Amino acid sequence: MKEENVKIVARNRKARHEYFIEETIEAGIVLKGTEVKSVREGRVNIKESYGVVENGEVFIYNMHISPYEQGNIYNTDPLRKKKLLLHKREIRKLESAVMQKGYTLVPLSVYINEKGIVKVELAVARGKKLYDKREAIAKRDAERRMQQHLSEKYKYNS
Repeated sequence: MKEENVKIVARNRKARHEYFIEETIEAGIVLKGTEVKSVREGRVNIKESYGVVENGEVFIYNMHISPYEQGNIYNTDPLRKKKLLLHKREIRKLESAVMQKGYTLVPLSVYINEKGIVKVELAVARGKKLYDKREAIAKRDAERRMQQHLSEKYKYNS
């Protein structure tokens, strides 16, 4: 995902804490009618969502897109499975990665690119164990303490 002219609508912050991210891929998403308007308003939640490869197609489950306020009868089910648009080569690559033990497809973010198209950043991820999470937290705390110590040291020397 290029950061220029991109509006990030939703981000799964917990994913990087819960999983080791092996590789990421950008995918288009098939949306119906008023779902696009809801996405543009930022009414998307991907915290509990995950990807599945079924019959040579990739779907995302539990991605909640709130119903559009003025949508009336045209609104769809907020939790319906949504198809992701990928090349066949990419789908085969994801399918082989998911078949390995412990790997899953996790959406990292939903964004609107410079052309106004809704995209999903999907990651092939391996779940972290509890001790891995503790190790990551300890490492982050140690780095934070070092930065604080350095900033205090430079503050007194100036």
